[in-house]
Amino acid sequence: MVAGDLALGAPLDLGRMTTSRVSDMDLGVGCQKSVVAMTSGYRSTKNYDASPLARLREWRSRVVWSFVYLALRRALELILVCFQSTEAKEIEILALRQELAVLRRQHPGPRLQPTDRALLAALSRLLPRDRWSVFLVQPETLLRWHRRMVARRWTYPTSSTGQPPIAEEVQQLVVRLARENLRWGYQRLHGELLRLGVRVSPSSIRRVLRAHGIDPAPRRAPSSWRSFLRQQAAGIVACDFFTVDTIFLRRVYVLFFIEFGSRRVHLAGVTDHPTGLWVAQQARNLVVSLGERAGAWKFLIRDRDAKFTRAFDDVWRSTGSEVICTPVQAPTAKALVAHCTS
Repeated sequence: MVAGDLALGAPLDLGRMTTSRVSDMDLGVGCQKSVVAMTSGYRSTKNYDASPLARLREWRSRVVWSFVYLALRRALELILVCFQSTEAKEIEILALRQELAVLRRQHPGPRLQPTDRALLAALSRLLPRDRWSVFLVQPETLLRWHRRMVARRWTYPTSSTGQPPIAEEVQQLVVRLARENLRWGYQRLHGELLRLGVRVSPSSIRRVLRAHGIDPAPRRAPSSWRSFLRQQAAGIVACDFFTVDTIFLRRVYVLFFIEFGSRRVHLAGVTDHPTGLWVAQQARNLVVSLGERAGAWKFLIRDRDAKFTRAFDDVWRSTGSEVICTPVQAPTAKALVAHCTS
C-alpha cells in the first residue's frame, strides 16, 4: 500500500504504482479537503436529497443569522461614527449620497431581502417624516412594511365561526316569494317561510334579496302609470273633450267623464264654444246628479287644457277627489280616454 510505504519512510517506486494509486494520490491531502471529498462522494453514491422542511429551516436560520450579522455590523459602524469629527461625518454623508444617486440611476428597482426591509422599517421610526427621502423606497412602502410586521406579530390562528350559509334552494324560494308578492316585506316573508317549515331570519332574507338585486317592499313594486291605473281603477275618473261635425259642417265640443273601473261614460254637456266657466258649471251639474257616487272617486285625471280652470278643480276637491294632471306629451296616461275619443 502506498500509505504504508509513506508511513515507513521507504523510497517511492513510481514504476510499481498503478493508475488507480496515482488517482488516489491526486486527491487533496489535508483534513478540510478530505472531508469535502468524502461528503461529496457520499452524496454522489447515496443520491442524497434534503426534504422541503429541512430546506425551510436552513433558509430561516440563514435569514436570522444574516440579520444578526447585519445588526452587529451597523452597531459597530455607529460606534465608530461617534468617534469621528463632524467634518468627516458630513463629507462621508455627501459621498454616500452621491454613490446612492449613482446606484439609483443604474438600478431603479433593487431587490430587497427580508432583513433589509426589517431594518429600513425600523430606522424609519427613528427619523422624522420629512427625512424619509433618503430611503430607496417610498414612504408608503415603509409604512406598509411596518404594518405587515405588526400584523404578523399579533396574528393568531382563528377558526371561522358564525351561522351556516343558507342553502341554494332556500335562497331561490325567498327570491321567488319576493318577486311574486311585491308588497310583502321581510317580516311577512319570514312568516310565510315559517308556515312552509323553513326557518330563516328577516335579516338573512334581507341579505339574500339584496344579493339578488331586489329592493325592499315599498320600492319593489313598479310605479308606472299602468300599474297605478290598474290598482286604483275603481276610484279613478277621467275627463276630456271630443268633437262632432254635424251635417251642416258645424263642429260642437262634448265634455265627457269616464269611470276606469266600469268603463261607464257620462256626457256632461255639448257646446260650440267651451270656456272655463262653462266647464266648471258642467262639473257642478254632474256632481249634483251623481250624488253620493261622486264621493267614491278618489282621483280625477285631466290634461293641461286651459279650459280646466281652478274653479273646475275646486268642484272635485270638494267631493274629496284628488286632481291629477297628466304629464306633457304622455299619451299613455290617457290611453282609455284616447280610445273613447278615437
